[in-house]
Amino acid sequence: MTLTPAEIAERAERVAPRLREYLTLTAFVRYDAFSDDVGAEVLVKCEHQQRTGSFKARGALAKVLGLTDEQCAAGVVTASTGNHGLGVGNALATLGGRGIVYLPENAAPGKVAALRRLGLELRAEGNDTGVLELKARAYAAENGLTYVPPYNDPEIVAGQGTVGVEIIEQLAGERLDAVVVAVGGGGLISGVAAVLKKHLPDITVYGAQPAVDDAMAASVRAGEVVKVDAGETLSDGTAGSVEPGSITLDLCRDLVDDWVLVPEDAIRDALRLVIDTEHQLIEGSAALAFAAARERRTELAGKRVAVVSCGGNMSSSTLVRALA
Repeated sequence: MTLTPAEIAERAERVAPRLREYLTLTAFVRYDAFSDDVGAEVLVKCEHQQRTGSFKARGALAKVLGLTDEQCAAGVVTASTGNHGLGVGNALATLGGRGIVYLPENAAPGKVAALRRLGLELRAEGNDTGVLELKARAYAAENGLTYVPPYNDPEIVAGQGTVGVEIIEQLAGERLDAVVVAVGGGGLISGVAAVLKKHLPDITVYGAQPAVDDAMAASVRAGEVVKVDAGETLSDGTAGSVEPGSITLDLCRDLVDDWVLVPEDAIRDALRLVIDTEHQLIEGSAALAFAAARERRTELAGKRVAVVSCGGNMSSSTLVRALA
């Protein structure tokens, strides 16, 4: 299924009021020290304070809201490094239903424990999220269950796009020159960019990926989904390959103006800076977006920039390693 950015934006604006009934309207605030560091006015959309600890609650809820009671009761299946699974679990706990999550064997223990608390059935099989997505989709098809993709679905992308809907509302007519978003499968940046470019056509959209795991950026360059030789990254929420045929590939190609491939040291430095100056615990994928803004500080100087802080689900052991 191919959708235009305009269609995604329309869907996001339509579903936003429904999500507001269940989810948090997260803050959109200036980070003073980070602004000084970048030399720009940096406004942060604090999705690390969202319910379940990440933006993923939005897309999952948008998808589950569209299911029948019978579909929810029969069960939904998904694949996740943790945050999307938490979003699905939260949606089912809120609306009713049961779920199965395929997750990597190396998923963060804290996320695994949170998934179990939501009553989800967990299946850990390998560490490639692209392979896990295929397994989850196949299991759902074989057993007559509903598959809830982490990003490759119009309603998921539209749900993530409600981050952009809120940014437009919170700007209250003021200007915004650029937005920086961490990218894994591309659902968040596709939704956010579709909405922002509808209302702010001159905005520059920066997609941030770890230099050691840049599957979406590489796929956009190649014009088709490609597999990269990925290394371990602190940004575990963006890790993994892109599902073949994903609708987000064309959306990222059309909507992302610049790709920022960030080294691991820069992700760690950005994490430290946010913790030390704002006293906010963010996860590696959120630190990735902050790091990308720092990498582009020369061209962002003097501008008004949004950074989407996409999540805050970092385990203490990962935090210790990151700050060591």
